[in-house]
Amino acid sequence: MGTAKGERRRAELVTAAAALLRSGGFDAVRHRAVAEHAGLPLSSTTYYFDSLDELVTAATERTSRDELAGGRAQLAALAPGVTDTPALVELVIDQLLGAESRDGGLDAVLLRYERLVGAGRRPYLAPLMRELRGELDALLGEILTRSGRPVGPTRLRDLVSLVDGAVISALIEADPDPRAAAREVLLRVL
Repeated sequence: MGTAKGERRRAELVTAAAALLRSGGFDAVRHRAVAEHAGLPLSSTTYYFDSLDELVTAATERTSRDELAGGRAQLAALAPGVTDTPALVELVIDQLLGAESRDGGLDAVLLRYERLVGAGRRPYLAPLMRELRGELDALLGEILTRSGRPVGPTRLRDLVSLVDGAVISALIEADPDPRAAAREVLLRVL
């Protein structure tokens, strides 16, 4: 696997698995589906990954790191000194609900939350999810600091919990715009 071709194939499989995870959740990440999506033989998934759990972990990490990189890029693209609350609230919501929730409404948010809740049912993902949560918290803290509203770790967790609660309520009610519920609660408490 140390060859350039091997590394390329492994990366193609991770990319395919991440795309399936984003579009269909954990149940969509299967050896056959990943191989087909990558355009590679089925045997390549078991050659490059010891188990489906390892493949799911790689897909979860890729998806999450791509999302974090997107958030960092969004923050960097804001003009220096921008403290516009609505713009920064949208950036926070992008990190929590996914940027695709801007246009995707209910389905995009459902997929995101299904993935997050589903990770809790996979103990092998726990170390990765703790690491990624730390990175997300750091990014959210940076966004809030830039907005002139720095918060400590406890207050940050409280804000995330408020957003999650508002979003879950909106999802239960089949609200077609759970992002609006998140926006409303953040604007009220910030």
